[in-house]
Amino acid sequence: MFFTYLPQYFYSLITNLEKIMVNERELEIVRRFQRNVYGREPDTSGLNQNHNGCAGHWLETQMGISHNANNEADLLGYEMKNHTTSGKTTFGDWSADYYIFTNNQSRLSRTQFIEIFGKPNAQKNERYSWSGEPIPTIHRPSSWNGSEMLIDENDTIKIVYNYSRDPRHNKEQIVPIRFQQENLTLASWSRAWLEPKLTNKFGQNGWFKCLQDDHGIYHKIVFGEPMSFDNWLNLVQSGVIFFDSGMYVGNARNYSLWRANNSYWDSLVVREYPPFPQED
Repeated sequence: MFFTYLPQYFYSLITNLEKIMVNERELEIVRRFQRNVYGREPDTSGLNQNHNGCAGHWLETQMGISHNANNEADLLGYEMKNHTTSGKTTFGDWSADYYIFTNNQSRLSRTQFIEIFGKPNAQKNERYSWSGEPIPTIHRPSSWNGSEMLIDENDTIKIVYNYSRDPRHNKEQIVPIRFQQENLTLASWSRAWLEPKLTNKFGQNGWFKCLQDDHGIYHKIVFGEPMSFDNWLNLVQSGVIFFDSGMYVGNARNYSLWRANNSYWDSLVVREYPPFPQED
């Protein structure tokens, strides 16, 4: 008789231990996912189909998150990330706290900045953008304008332009004489500017991500631990986290996205559901 109930006894013991180890806030998020999202495909029929984030808005609604752009964790001290098909997941859309075009002494408009240091897109009627090839990585200068990304001794991330390293054959016609110089800061993100953004979103209880299968059905929720800014900055320095700019002429939004490949996010997962905890 004892051995007949032994497996169920251990199962109950393990379940109770899981509840002790996992805090109630996480369990509440898991319950919401299980009840309102799990096994479902996003229903965006009542949403603006021209909005790229309509599926994300559906998920926010199902999880009980209000649609806002506040720089704080989404739900119960956790930052929520949605499934992505691009292979990349975003930490945040964090514009620089300094752009050369915000410096009154530069006498440079935002549009002029994009036309000087950006690139025309033939598929967009030669619309200029500061994205793609004009953007350097921490390990690779821009092949378009020669600009570089670096982190200085004050933990400020900078994109710096050196006229001597600009490979464009007609650069003297594109770049005004006053910008034909070395170590010209085009944009910078100070630690004082970035650290609260990272900490407010990811530094409280951590983060979770809702994952879909190949048919678009939500089938899993995964959790990661809180993040520190020092570790985040080290990952920028190593190239794991990168700046993915989408700034273009005609749109006032800067689209300053800081991202990492999904494989990195996968490596941070510490718990996943299902199996779902049994409710009392």
